[in-house]
Amino acid sequence: MSKPRFRKVKQGKVDTSYKQKVKVSDNSDNAIKIPTKKDFFKAFITDTFMLLMPIMYIVFYLVMGSREGFAEHKLEGWILILIPYYIIVIIFLAKASQTPGMRAYNLVLVDSTTYKKPSLIQIIFREFFTFFDFILFGWILMFFRKDHKMPHELLSGTMLIVKEEKE
Repeated sequence: MSKPRFRKVKQGKVDTSYKQKVKVSDNSDNAIKIPTKKDFFKAFITDTFMLLMPIMYIVFYLVMGSREGFAEHKLEGWILILIPYYIIVIIFLAKASQTPGMRAYNLVLVDSTTYKKPSLIQIIFREFFTFFDFILFGWILMFFRKDHKMPHELLSGTMLIVKEEKE
């Protein structure tokens, strides 16, 4: 949807309700709430310690034998760490649209057009490009956008939102 011309909006000829769809503010009841960078970072750290650290421990000490064994075969070690990590994250996102870190901070992964659960293809695509985002510093884009989207979210058509709590 293209942005309407200012003159038509000023004259009242154009419906401006498109702006109500996604809001950063917490005041509106019907707006979709975008998580803060702080919540996203806390969820990422939680996932790192809950999911990645046990896999790293298993690879370091059970598969490679020791840290020295891991140091000798770093590429193999990181492949053995990252592939299971991404498989686990994809399973969590496919089942509940949340990882444990996202659940702790009420964040949900949704399709950015329908605001419903994303398809498995979108989730796999998102996680594939997440790896390259962090290597190539694509995550810096989140500091320049109001909706805090990163390149992997833009490419996959997904976004994180704050889950509505039912009272």
